[in-house]
Amino acid sequence: MLHSVYDQPDAHAVHAQFDRLLDYTSDKLPAVTDHLDHARADILTFTSFPVEVWHQIWSNNPTERLNREIRRRTDSVGIFPNRAAIVRLVGAVLAEQTDEWAEGRRYLGLEILAKSRMALITNQPEQETTMPALAS
Repeated sequence: MLHSVYDQPDAHAVHAQFDRLLDYTSDKLPAVTDHLDHARADILTFTSFPVEVWHQIWSNNPTERLNREIRRRTDSVGIFPNRAAIVRLVGAVLAEQTDEWAEGRRYLGLEILAKSRMALITNQPEQETTMPALAS
């Protein structure tokens, strides 16, 4: 049911679908409704970003890919002599991942991140730019 929230084309439709989800679960699953309602801000945070990056925000593909690579490497070794050997191998895999990100093969490109940052800045309410007077 929650997946239908993520299938919506824009932020307004996402929030409306989330409300419909809460209405649907309120009678049958009141504990779920309360939990989802309390987590609403966290669940729908992605809507403050541009629509183009929504899929990357809710996707866990990079984490799954990294876990698969760690599993593949540890399975090929088989038995480790001690804990330090495992830490070295997994550390090497993580260092490779860091190098890939540093070389520019990012899941979210720099141009998309810059666009997202600009969208967040323009969506924030105006803040007071004057300093309040100090009490003397």
